Amino acid sequence: MPQRHSKNNNDLAFFTYDEKRKLGYGTQRERLGKDSIKPFDACCLCLKPFIDPLCCQKGHVFCKECIFECLLAQKKDIKRKLAAHTAQQKQEKDEEEEKLMLQKARELDAFDQQNHGAVPQYSDRSHARDKNGFHGANSVKVTSYEEEALRNMKAFWLPSATPEAPAKSEAPSTDTICPEGKEKLRLKTLFPIYLTEYNNEHKKPQSLESSYICPSCKVTFTNTLSLVAISTCGHVFCKKCSDKFLAVDKVCLACNRECKERNLICLEKGGTGFAGHGDRLEATDFKHVGSGSGLGLVRPAART
Repeated sequence: MPQRHSKNNNDLAFFTYDEKRKLGYGTQRERLGKDSIKPFDACCLCLKPFIDPLCCQKGHVFCKECIFECLLAQKKDIKRKLAAHTAQQKQEKDEEEEKLMLQKARELDAFDQQNHGAVPQYSDRSHARDKNGFHGANSVKVTSYEEEALRNMKAFWLPSATPEAPAKSEAPSTDTICPEGKEKLRLKTLFPIYLTEYNNEHKKPQSLESSYICPSCKVTFTNTLSLVAISTCGHVFCKKCSDKFLAVDKVCLACNRECKERNLICLEKGGTGFAGHGDRLEATDFKHVGSGSGLGLVRPAART
């Protein structure tokens, strides 16, 4: 009687497609939830609701205290790297001068031996000289340069005498960078932004949650909207009002201050440490099923 394949489809010597999917083989895709996306009113550094927000020219928003601490830490690090680079240059210069002095001493010794007939004394009685000018294994070199070379000789087969490559540090850049966009950032390029808060009479006064609206169309700001800030006055509008009014009239709708097209900064959307930036909210992960992973020994779950 032939065996039924539906009852004995798990006794094969290899994994079927359905078994691989149950074991997590291949690329797994999952839609990221709300907890993985940074809110539009959160600082890019502390991931908390920003206080006294400052925005860079690329649209990244930070708390005033957070970005000041970040730039100050970068300046301290740059100062430390500059001091290390200066010390390294001084050390290299001293080593080069020492090599020149040893070379000059070697030339003087060679000149003295050539002109005054100085003959080095050797302990080898046989006076057997090889083709390289050495008198044997017991011969001793007398010049200061050769003594220094013998004293500092490195042996790669001895751990204590293994030569070490000097760690060279390149000249560090003196520019501070944006912690989010990795571009050059200076303190004077930051500008404050002002969000229009929605005042609801029925809202509890002790509520910690605050909602912001567009000053023009009164729509509530969410992560689904693209926001635009004006670098001259700091007011924030939705992308629709910015393209329809600000880009055409060249005037802020909240304070009537003139603005140019280059002053319209699109606020960047971001994710937390569990998600990347951009509009593609999909996480991928690759898992391999093999003898060493332990997943091959897991019995596939029954289909429900």
